[in-house]
Amino acid sequence: MKFTLNWLKDHLDTKADLETITEKLTGLGLEVEKVVDQGEMFKPFVIAEVTSCEKHPNADKLTVCMVYDGSKSTQVVCGAPNAKAGMKGVFAPSGTHIPGTGLDLKPTEIRGVKSNGMLCSEAELMLSDDHEGIIELPADAPIGAPFAEYAGLDDPMIEIAITPNRQDCLGVHGIARDLAAAGLGTLIEKNPKPVKGAYKSPTQLKLNFKKGEESACPVFVGRHFKNVKNGESPDWLKARLRAIGLRPISALVDITNFVTYDRARPLHVYDADKLNGSVQARIAKKGESFLALDENTYTCNGGECLIADDKNV
Repeated sequence: MKFTLNWLKDHLDTKADLETITEKLTGLGLEVEKVVDQGEMFKPFVIAEVTSCEKHPNADKLTVCMVYDGSKSTQVVCGAPNAKAGMKGVFAPSGTHIPGTGLDLKPTEIRGVKSNGMLCSEAELMLSDDHEGIIELPADAPIGAPFAEYAGLDDPMIEIAITPNRQDCLGVHGIARDLAAAGLGTLIEKNPKPVKGAYKSPTQLKLNFKKGEESACPVFVGRHFKNVKNGESPDWLKARLRAIGLRPISALVDITNFVTYDRARPLHVYDADKLNGSVQARIAKKGESFLALDENTYTCNGGECLIADDKNV
């Protein structure tokens, strides 16, 4: 189970520092397996402005950029198609370790032009798989500021081991509740008011199990929404998911992933217009396959509990 310190403090009012919290977690039987200081990993990366961007004299697809990081200007040879004068991006000076490639930057010469440092893409920072262009920040991004602090990536990530009897701690709220009970702060209770449905759902939900299989999924509930417009998630949500190793996909998918980790309530979202009949929980048949969100196809061995409509997994 992965979460960040600030995420935990959304549920726990505490003045305890990171070391105290991790020691207490292990003492409670929630053994801390790893703590990743992402702020330290991203420490060399700063917000910088491209003050000029000229065509490389010896290469059609390269540009020569002057990059100002708040203290000095540096010449960088860049291959990104979106590099342009006036933009703000993420600059890594020579000597920086690039987590997405494993390379350590050093002064170099590319096609006869000196280059010191790099303007980074999201893939190079392991923020996403996007490597088609460099990161372009808003115009008001503060030049010279640490990128990790600006992007909310300086939040320590904690990974704990969960034993089979502690499903309640598969969500950040449950972990906070345990820490509060152990005297390490006060649980922040969040009790949203139920929203009554305004119409009968046109999509039926079913528990489709043979006798003796019912324990595979005792409860399965859902809700239908009309006139929903999907899009990109806000930066805070994307940063929180990336911090625990999840790839942001879209607002609707990201919301379900967030709630799954926040409240230990596994969720999924379906496009009602693409469903065939009812949505049902049932036992998989051997050889059934499905295309997952990671763009990989998985084949069932038979016997797994899955969610399907009347035609497909």
